[in-house]
Amino acid sequence: MAEPFAEDDQQVFNRHRNLLFSVAYRVLGTVADAEDAVQDAWIKWSAADRSQVADPKAYLARIVSNLALQRLRSTQYQRETYVGPWLPEPILTSGDTADDITGAESVSTAMLVVLETLSPLERAVFVLKEVFAFSHAEIAEAVERSEVAVRQAAHRAREHVRARRPRFAADRSRQRDATERFLAAATGGDINTLMELLSPDVTLWTDGGGKVRQALRPVVGAQTVAAWFAAIGQVTYQGIEPADMSVRLVEINGGPGVVFSGPDRVIATVTFDFDADGRIATIHNIANPDKLHAIADGTTRDLAAS
Repeated sequence: MAEPFAEDDQQVFNRHRNLLFSVAYRVLGTVADAEDAVQDAWIKWSAADRSQVADPKAYLARIVSNLALQRLRSTQYQRETYVGPWLPEPILTSGDTADDITGAESVSTAMLVVLETLSPLERAVFVLKEVFAFSHAEIAEAVERSEVAVRQAAHRAREHVRARRPRFAADRSRQRDATERFLAAATGGDINTLMELLSPDVTLWTDGGGKVRQALRPVVGAQTVAAWFAAIGQVTYQGIEPADMSVRLVEINGGPGVVFSGPDRVIATVTFDFDADGRIATIHNIANPDKLHAIADGTTRDLAAS
């Protein structure tokens, strides 16, 4: 009888695996670390006295949250000493993620960048409370803090995010149309159309991690950013001639994004953040090859919050 019981445990864990990854990825911003946290959660789940577990979903979420928090603290120095801007690792997401407004917003590159500015505790608390609607008491148990401390961290995090991340009505079709027009204009060298699509004070953030040549500081202003992207179809990039480069529109982190590929590898992703007028306000360009594995392997994930 032991073997079927073990299979049941595996089935319970697998039923919640997507939730666990969704929590860990939002806390950590990297796929490998999130997957490691999920694997460590499985080890703890396997060793636990599951007869004492009344709510497996909440129990597993607590485990993975605590593991992600520990891992985030241990990686902070690496991010502080990173060459150039540190951006989260992009992932391919499903239409279910995009259709869930809260889920899509909370996993967007722009939001993950804001979450990077929180303390590890504030980030974990924000994700569990604002995205997954855990109670303060449940979060306190997950992060091993008092409920009072969790309430304070939740308040600080919420105010911090609100100040840096204004909420706009998400018109998905309009954003996709703008992305398609941007892609056509960039590959065609059409600076005028790019200028129309960009907010006057648009900011381009590039992450090469010191592995490939990228701007080490943000590029600001529609004229400069438009010129940057208008050159895509005219210059060799990472040794790849324009004629050998392929470009495709995909869903990245819950919204429209672009993947640039050479004959044998993915070389960069681009995602967009839009202002209240539907113009492109921020562009995140990730070219560090260490951060492109999840895009290259083609795995599509459902990170909807509900």
